[in-house]
Order: sequence, then structure tokens, then C-alpha cells
Amino acid sequence: LFGYVGIEAVLDQMKIKTMKMGFEFNIMVVGQSGLGKSTMVNTLFKSKVSRKSSQPGQEEPIPKTVQLQSITHVIEEKGVKMKLTVTDTPGFGDQINNENCWDPIIKYINEQYERYLREEILITRKRKIPDTRVHGCIYFVPPTGHWLRPLDLEFMRRLSKIVNVVPVIAKADTLTLEERAEFKQRIQEDLKTNAIGVYPQQDFDQDPEDTALNDRIREKIPFAVVGADQEHQVNGKRVLGRKTKWGIIEVENPAHCEFPLLRDLLIRSHLQDL
Repeated sequence: LFGYVGIEAVLDQMKIKTMKMGFEFNIMVVGQSGLGKSTMVNTLFKSKVSRKSSQPGQEEPIPKTVQLQSITHVIEEKGVKMKLTVTDTPGFGDQINNENCWDPIIKYINEQYERYLREEILITRKRKIPDTRVHGCIYFVPPTGHWLRPLDLEFMRRLSKIVNVVPVIAKADTLTLEERAEFKQRIQEDLKTNAIGVYPQQDFDQDPEDTALNDRIREKIPFAVVGADQEHQVNGKRVLGRKTKWGIIEVENPAHCEFPLLRDLLIRSHLQDL
């Protein structure tokens, strides 16, 4: 028997359905206060989507325990809707004794998995199950230029077992290019020595094309990033960047920082995978 069946039409069906329903993306940001987490999230999505952005002018005290606070926005671009939930973790790493400060975070992540699973195994389940699972966690490493702290190592060791962890060097403009390269190499050595598998893990590579792409990403992790939510004039063009006494640091210029690599990983190449 020969003839056209039309199986490939399922791709158009999936596209139309996704355009109508939209999709959900839940991201968690973790790191001590003052590392620019809110600015970075705003820069990533080119919107005021961070928790602090929704409460302008409110200077909040550092909580004595780790708290988890989420805020949800709907972002639409070219007819595609994304329900974005950003979960912040104020209080993480800010105490004199940070022992077990990761426990509330682990508890929250596991609770979201369990909630989704309970809905999924129902005999008569909802047509669209609300997805509150954390799809990715951006971990902000302070730009010390030395080694990862025991807190950094222990957090990533524990969290990488239950969620996709993407480490970044925060406020990378405080380091010279040489310091940045050395710090990045030390972090990579620390991760390897402690058998910490950050995203994208090698186990998830499905074919040689995946492996080639992910190997290029793994060579660059942790990304050295700079966040900015203001535009400046550079050579007659408006660019997103930070103004310093040495000039403008353009966040989308690969020669200045690795923000474009982080954005491409989370949104342009691996969003569906996450």
C-alpha cells in the first residue's frame, strides 16, 4: 500500500494548540542578596518580571530564614504566550550560620513535583494540568575570584539531583577578563572534583548534534553575566547596558559578558527541554 497519509500535519496541530494555550516556564533564582538577581531576570525577559520590580521603592530587610516568594507574569511575543513564574529565595546565604539553608528550597521543589504527579495520575484528570514544577534554577555565584565556597558546593550538589541548575558568575564586570577566566576555570574544576552535574547534563544528550551543542555550552559554564535594565547610546545605537567610569558595558555584547549565552540556553535553544 502506498500513498500520502499526512502524519507531518501533527506538527502544525501542535503549533496551533501551543499558540492558543501558551505554555508555562517556571524559573528559580538563588543567591545571596546584592548579586543582581532581580535585574538579571528583568534583563532576560526584557520586562519588569522580578519580585522586586513589582514592589518598587520598598527596601526590605534581610529575612532571618530562607523564604520563597513567587510572582507570575504572562509575556506575549509574536502571538506566543508564556506564563512565566519567577521564584526568589530571599535570605539564602545571608546569615552568619547558613547551615541547611537549602532545606526550604528542596522542600518547595519536591512539593511541586508531587502536586503535578497527583494531578497526572488521576483517572479523570484536567485537560491542562497547572504546571508549578521548577524547570530551572539559576544559581548566582559571588564574584570573589577565588574558589567556590562550601555553601555553593553543597547547594549545587544537593539541588542538581532534583532540578536543572545553571550556575552564573554574578556581577562579572567587577572582575578583569583574566580574573574572570581563572575564576571560571576554578569553578569548573570544583564542579568536576565534587561530581556536580549542572545543566545541560551529559546523560541527556540524545544524538551527536545534541552532544556538539551541549559540549560548547558546558565549556562556557558558569556564564559570567552582567544585568542591566537601562538603555544607553553607543555609536548612534540604543543598547542595554551598565554605565561605569570606564564606559558602557553592553550586556548583549559577547565581548563584554556572557549574558547572551545564558539567554540563548534558557530561552532560544533549550526552553522546550527544560
